[in-house]
Amino acid sequence: MKAGILFTGTGPILILTSYNSLTSDELLKKLAIKGIKKFIGFEVPEEMVKSRYGNHFNVIMGDLKQKDDLRVLDYDGHHVFYNFSLKELSEPLFHEIEQKTD
Repeated sequence: MKAGILFTGTGPILILTSYNSLTSDELLKKLAIKGIKKFIGFEVPEEMVKSRYGNHFNVIMGDLKQKDDLRVLDYDGHHVFYNFSLKELSEPLFHEIEQKTD
């Protein structure tokens, strides 16, 4: 299980996924379908997320399939941003789908 904060064009979101990496091709495809084609991502330890989100984390986890799935735990950018210290974040992961120019 991976947890990650994705800084998108509309602000940060906190996701949970059963994919092995925040840069998994299948996860990136699912994010693109949801309109997230460009982000700066940071993995955060699952236990840290669990301790900060408590029962809400458990509810979301109860709904998460064991493989090939994605859940948004928190889409309130202000809440996500201030719930984690920048010092706690991993090295950034950059993702951007190339825009076609005509």
